[in-house]
Amino acid sequence: MNRKKHLFVAAFALFSLFFGAGNLILPPQLGFKAGVSWGWVTLGFALSAVLIPIFGIWAHAKLQGTLFDIAKKVSPTFSLLYCYLIYAISLSLPSPRTASVTHEMGIAPLFNTSSWLTSTVYFALVFVFVINRSRIMDIIGKLLTPAILLILMAIILKTLLGYEFTFGNSEFPHPFSYGILEGYQTFDAIGAVVVGGVIIISVNLEFKHLDYPQKKRLIGQAGILAGVALLLVYAGLILTGALMHSEFTKEASRTALLTGISLHTLGSAATLFLSILVSLACFTTAVGIVTGAADFIKGRFANSHSAYIATAALGCVLGVLIGQFNVGYIIAVALPALMFIYPVTIVLILLNLLPEKTASPKVFQWVVGVTLLFSVPDFLGSVGMNASISGFTQWIPLSEFHLGWALPSALTFFVIFLFKRTQI
Repeated sequence: MNRKKHLFVAAFALFSLFFGAGNLILPPQLGFKAGVSWGWVTLGFALSAVLIPIFGIWAHAKLQGTLFDIAKKVSPTFSLLYCYLIYAISLSLPSPRTASVTHEMGIAPLFNTSSWLTSTVYFALVFVFVINRSRIMDIIGKLLTPAILLILMAIILKTLLGYEFTFGNSEFPHPFSYGILEGYQTFDAIGAVVVGGVIIISVNLEFKHLDYPQKKRLIGQAGILAGVALLLVYAGLILTGALMHSEFTKEASRTALLTGISLHTLGSAATLFLSILVSLACFTTAVGIVTGAADFIKGRFANSHSAYIATAALGCVLGVLIGQFNVGYIIAVALPALMFIYPVTIVLILLNLLPEKTASPKVFQWVVGVTLLFSVPDFLGSVGMNASISGFTQWIPLSEFHLGWALPSALTFFVIFLFKRTQI
């Protein structure tokens, strides 16, 4: 296999990791509501949904480790708690959301059945696949990604060629920061730290004849290529939503908007095909999340198969209970958890990219601690406590953009780094 083929194989693997079906429902509505500000929300969305996740893969390439290794410099206890929290969030939010997306896009338009029935059958099948660990999911996943991508490219191109470049008014007072926060909902930074290690292991096995510097360079270049592809898809979908500002009502849901855009551009047959593909892609994502969480718990309990079964069962029960709600509700419920865990995840990714001498355990401890502290106001604000904390948050830079953690974390890093330099 020549160097270019190495690069494209690795880039496709990374692209497939982040190209989740659930993510596709976010950009069209973001553009639809952003209107004339679609460029700013695209930049914000790209920052948290493309750049940071790719950085997460680079961090794993450097560490050659697991999720535990991402946070262990803070302390082993903190890292373990972080791992448990990440897997708990994954089982409770993005996994159930796949069932909700499947119901709204693939089941409800065709059958008059309840979301309870969809989520029950859906996660019963997820449980069967998780228990049997069939490789068919990996095979299907590799086929689904290019198929969905081709349909999306057709939708985007037809919109760009068929609609005038006129835009509605923006609903967002701060479009750039709103794009960043909407990027949180992709869960891709979390995905990078959770399964990034698996991707790195796969690359190591696939290209075992390469030495470490060559593999690291390959992953770096593949990350850039995958990031550019993701940016083009997301930007295209955001622009598509913005151009179709007059085609839908302001109350259109995320899934209804994606389905409607597909119907307007490609017709009913293609829309049905897209719905089926998205539903299958959602299913592979759910199987991957539940399997990953079950593997983690199994490892914590001396490779106990009973622990694996129990975790898979719990994950599927949570999927049934939460997955019967509509997508918009699950996204709203996810916001507080993301406002708390996403900043810490971003900081951990960035610190792990730095040289060892620059990001010592002491730097990790202080910066992560400050990030957690200044994430609390954003978390409290997301659960409706803005009035009670407004006297405090008015003194925090960027707090009006729900990014109050960013400057304190950066300042802490530079203070600790400079202090360490003066001690040498």
